[in-house]
Amino acid sequence: MWLAVLFIFFGVFSRLVPHLPNFSPLAAVALFSGVYLNRKHGYLLPLGIFILSDFIIGFHNTVFFTWSSIVLIYFIGSYLSTRKSAVNFFIYTLGSALVFFIITNFGVWLMGWYPRTMAGLGECFINALPFFRASLISNLLFVAVFFSIYEFSLARQRLIQKSA
Repeated sequence: MWLAVLFIFFGVFSRLVPHLPNFSPLAAVALFSGVYLNRKHGYLLPLGIFILSDFIIGFHNTVFFTWSSIVLIYFIGSYLSTRKSAVNFFIYTLGSALVFFIITNFGVWLMGWYPRTMAGLGECFINALPFFRASLISNLLFVAVFFSIYEFSLARQRLIQKSA
């Protein structure tokens, strides 16, 4: 469990230091939390990262969409918890990036950052594609790192317990 807590602190830290836009481990932390943390309250950890860091860096009118997408990614992770495989990790990571992209950019459009027309919605999504690329790359990277480290740690712990 200490490794999960370390990932959570890393998530908060990552929002507070300068970074490329949307290159963040937060969706990976949400997916990780869904797979490995308590089903009853596990969603509060990735959500807490956003709430805490938004208190520090400032709120915006799309926080509902950002926070909602992270909670949804947590629940995607809880579904993944019984279907763990390399292929599923890739598919669920891609799905998580798409969920975040669609929900948050719909929120940007809905909150008036673009004209509230179908053309405005299209423009919003087109303009967000570079952010999606960064988000997808960071999700793939951080999911691979987090899940590999954690699974390796679990396997090592089982081996130590078995030999004791």
